[in-house]
Amino acid sequence: MLRPTPQTPIPEETVAAARGAFPNGTLFVWMRDEFEQLYQDEEFADLYADKGQPGWSPWRLALVCIMQYVADLNDRDTADAVRGRIDWKYALGLPLSDPGFHFSLLSEFRNRLLSGGAESRLFDRVLGQFEEKGWLSSGGKQRTDSTHVLSTISERSRLEALHECLRAALNCISEQEPEWLQSWICGDWYQRYGRAIDDYRLPKKPSERTAYIEQIGSDGMVLLEQLWEENAPTRLRQLPIVEHLRQYWVQHFFIDNGKVKLRKQADMPMSGMRSDSPYDPDSRYGNKRSTTWHGYKVHVSETCDPQKVHLITDVRTTPAHVPDIDQTAIIHEALEARGLLPNEHYVDAAYVDAELLVAAQQHYNIELIGPIKADPSWQAKEPGAYDSSYFSINWDEQTVTCPQGHLSKGWTPRVDRDNNPVITVNFSKPVCRDCPVRSLCTHSETYPRSLTLHPQDQQEALQHARTQQQTQPWREKYQIRAGIEGTISQAVVGFGIRNTRYRGLARTRLEHLVSATAINLKRLFAWVNGVPHATTRISRFAALDPQVA
Repeated sequence: MLRPTPQTPIPEETVAAARGAFPNGTLFVWMRDEFEQLYQDEEFADLYADKGQPGWSPWRLALVCIMQYVADLNDRDTADAVRGRIDWKYALGLPLSDPGFHFSLLSEFRNRLLSGGAESRLFDRVLGQFEEKGWLSSGGKQRTDSTHVLSTISERSRLEALHECLRAALNCISEQEPEWLQSWICGDWYQRYGRAIDDYRLPKKPSERTAYIEQIGSDGMVLLEQLWEENAPTRLRQLPIVEHLRQYWVQHFFIDNGKVKLRKQADMPMSGMRSDSPYDPDSRYGNKRSTTWHGYKVHVSETCDPQKVHLITDVRTTPAHVPDIDQTAIIHEALEARGLLPNEHYVDAAYVDAELLVAAQQHYNIELIGPIKADPSWQAKEPGAYDSSYFSINWDEQTVTCPQGHLSKGWTPRVDRDNNPVITVNFSKPVCRDCPVRSLCTHSETYPRSLTLHPQDQQEALQHARTQQQTQPWREKYQIRAGIEGTISQAVVGFGIRNTRYRGLARTRLEHLVSATAINLKRLFAWVNGVPHATTRISRFAALDPQVA
């Protein structure tokens, strides 16, 4: 039950002790002096029942969650800090003799946030406080980038993963319905699935390993058939681990003439669509350039106006396989909801395409600034050849004029394989066949030149962006995006966001939001104390370069 507490004054003994121990203040002392209470109990009322024993004040638990990440402590050490550190008691408005709370309350509070869909509440509330005090507002410049996040699951071979998936299902069912399981299970299953296996103990010959995997597959099929028998407990089919087992078996096995067979790798779903661990079903395989991992991806957006404090305005956590470009519009929507839309948004090439350039400008009045991917055609790569920029487009008459002055013959709107609207433009076959510069336009000996265009607003935005990014002023302007790497470095080194503490997407998202809140408070504390923005560091040897100097 929630017991609302009024604005809590700091006991005089705590004030005296804090001022004596920290005459110049600390981050936690400054937080209390500046904001009094970052959170209020009423903000968490919907997460608590109306009846029951009153619990520890939610506003204090929320603040402790942030302080925990600032200090990089586990739950036990955090509870000890509340009991024993003067600056913590000052920030929480507690008397020096306060006994604190049991560390399990932190896990319980996080569970309340997750079950109530309130993961972003701690982050959003602090941003609101920053806006009220004038440190944060809409407009200006922002930048976004992502980094990979490793899950807590172990890397396993295909055989190990299948074995562990079945073993995890059997353990869960044994806890729920042991008598039902014992009524039909085979005796050799206890030896096969009684404990985890290690790859070095398994058969080495490929044929023997395949036979062993198919034995696991057959056992899994038997378990699934038993679960769907009429006399099986219905609630077992509703267990998440059973659904995971069912999907995993469909992905890896098929039945051929009554026998369970292992699918070839080429016949399986894409790795990003599969969950290879029963203990963290949300974790996925991802790759970014040369980096591959199992887990998640976090997208961080921050303000980057040179003369203002740089604060994180949005955090997005996704499964590892989700492309960056899918998050651009979602980030803009979230920033609009917070009233923090920028005028200029700096991103890398993974976040921008022709459609997003137009949508950002039309829907949010944002100039999306990022390097558009180069024209992939061979004409754009070969000097002197005629890529699409050499052709003049008359959108009103739906015609295109080639560099030799010939008009197009066909104009066909359609959708591409990604369901995006495009326009196919064809030229006359006789005209192209007799053209003296045909080799600069097409390599086909049979077909004339054709072009694929985006809708007018997208095509014009694409051409303009490609032209601009070749200029020196654009390159100098775009240099501001590089600063987001420092923010990600701070989050990785200082807050460990690259290795999630928890299992599951929701818990990992909560971890990242709390980490971002802690980063914002540390940055603001440094800013009000006159600490300037850090500059990009270069090696001593690189500094000798005359162009750098």
